[in-house]
Amino acid sequence: MKVTIEEIQYIAKLAKLKFQEEEAAVFAKEFDSILAHFENINKEDYTEIEKGQLEKPTSTLRKDEEKYFEEKEALFQNVKGMREGYIELPKIVE
Repeated sequence: MKVTIEEIQYIAKLAKLKFQEEEAAVFAKEFDSILAHFENINKEDYTEIEKGQLEKPTSTLRKDEEKYFEEKEALFQNVKGMREGYIELPKIVE
């Protein structure tokens, strides 16, 4: 499928863009290249590939478990402000 400069200008108009003739010609060549890749994909025979064969295995994440951290003071030693066991932050919303 060959993309014409007129088609590029039409698409650009729909997107409220303006291209010079030289730019439209470059885009037309790039679109042709992209469409050629899709044509190559369509030519491939996928009948022997079973469903799910190309799927990657899902990652196994560790179980979300609650852990008690005993060294709380070491964890918060660089915190500027603490109040009643919580980190105190400056007010950011007016």
